[in-house]
Amino acid sequence: MGPINEYWYQEKNLKVGTVAAGRIDIYGLDESKYHGGMSEYSLPPMTRESWERFSDWLEEFETEELWSVHALFDEFESQTLYSIEWV
Repeated sequence: MGPINEYWYQEKNLKVGTVAAGRIDIYGLDESKYHGGMSEYSLPPMTRESWERFSDWLEEFETEELWSVHALFDEFESQTLYSIEWV
């Protein structure tokens, strides 16, 4: 997860540390199609709690095929019954 500039928090009238954003790193892809067999999805800002829950869930999640980021959101919410809180 990459840091968000403090100005962004001030501009949105949010307390620093309550929002997280970053990316999903994807490994194990076909190296002939993806450099080094890796890719990534950017993630829009979400609450810190949502980020931590989603991140923990992703640690154990594996697929045989590359899923869209929206399919990952849907599967997470379906399995955990937790709705990601977007900021």
